Amino acid sequence: MRIGLLEVCCGEYQDALAASEAGVTRIELNSALFLGGLTPTLGSLRLIKQNTDLKVICMVRPRGAGFYYSDSEFQEIQASAKLLLQNGADGLAFGFLTAESKIDLGKTEELVELVHEYGKEAVFHRAFDCALSPISDVQKLIDLKIDRLLTSGLHAAAFDGRAQLKELQEKYGQQIEILAGSGINPNNVQQILIETGVTQIHASCTEIIYDQTAQGNQVDFSYLPAYATGGYERVSKAKVEQLLSAMIIRY
Repeated sequence: MRIGLLEVCCGEYQDALAASEAGVTRIELNSALFLGGLTPTLGSLRLIKQNTDLKVICMVRPRGAGFYYSDSEFQEIQASAKLLLQNGADGLAFGFLTAESKIDLGKTEELVELVHEYGKEAVFHRAFDCALSPISDVQKLIDLKIDRLLTSGLHAAAFDGRAQLKELQEKYGQQIEILAGSGINPNNVQQILIETGVTQIHASCTEIIYDQTAQGNQVDFSYLPAYATGGYERVSKAKVEQLLSAMIIRY
């Protein structure tokens, strides 16, 4: 018996195809995963909706680093959100903090209302894990009608945040969906599910692919030191299948 739903974090159309072929039913669609995930292209979204049965939650994030956005950045977020919803997104993932690192309830409310106007799902992402006193703000997110909360339990990896994930699930799991993410793999997923009581897992399941054309002459477009030879991340169908298999309890 499978004991949880797996959402795969995808950075492009090809990632989504791999996830779909492996048997996943829901993805989070991004671009620039090496920056933590930015707003995806409309082209990738439309191709996925045309050629798969995947439920697609689109990231809405205009830049990397933090989650405190200027007025112009928020205007861009709103414009992107509308376009994604109009082009088939089944929900949006977003997160807003104030300059003091508190959850920005005003911006959050505006996006939730927009998403729900389209009858779609509103997901508050791991900006939650960077906020001051986030646990005490969960009820506020519930009051704003956030549908799902993606969190690692305030730690870099969800495995280390098991105690906080369990607390969130026990206190709020009947009012908001708790989606555990970060560092989850076949070796730890079952323990996380059993110990925390969460029923949804978010994972990347990536492998490194190398493109030798990233370098030539005196020019180098490699984007991370670890991938100095032109490597990039891509969702691995085999790794998705392994994680799905690890989420099955056999009696």
